[in-house]
Amino acid sequence: MRILAIADRPPRRLIRDIIAETPVDLIVTLGDLESQDLRGLDMITNIPKLGVYGNHCSGNYFDGLGITNMHLNTFTHKGITFGGFEGCVRYKESAYAKMYTQEEADALLKNFPRVDVILAHCPPLGVNDDQTDIAHTGYRALATYIEEMNPGYLFHGHTYPKENELVKKYLNTKIVYVYQDAIIEI
Repeated sequence: MRILAIADRPPRRLIRDIIAETPVDLIVTLGDLESQDLRGLDMITNIPKLGVYGNHCSGNYFDGLGITNMHLNTFTHKGITFGGFEGCVRYKESAYAKMYTQEEADALLKNFPRVDVILAHCPPLGVNDDQTDIAHTGYRALATYIEEMNPGYLFHGHTYPKENELVKKYLNTKIVYVYQDAIIEI
């Protein structure tokens, strides 16, 4: 399966141009985007679109673009089950930002079913995160989920790991870091 993933910044080119050059089976958004960052996505109706909101998202653009909100939900496409978790570790008080304490995230993911691919804005604790900065610390709950449920993949954005320090595997789970846009084959 070929997937176009977008996170944290608008894609480098128009989405229609990307998928015209490289056809995809699925489009996923991983947060910290707004509807204007995803221009043209509303016109794509023949490819499923899944997403999670990031901590800087308004939390209200998925419907207008035809994106299925994957936060604590599952979706199966071509025999592969996707699940999602939004936001990042709470680092400030905000009524609008998508943020959870480590304890809240633990409780929310505690009984989440096994999926093949986790779509997350924030990475797991200790994976492509920066634990010296609470805003870019990973979720402990995602690390526990990987340890217990063994998904095949976890896609995330949110942080800015150095290329030479990029973690691409945690236990048996392939970790895919996305910044702007990427074509991912699974």
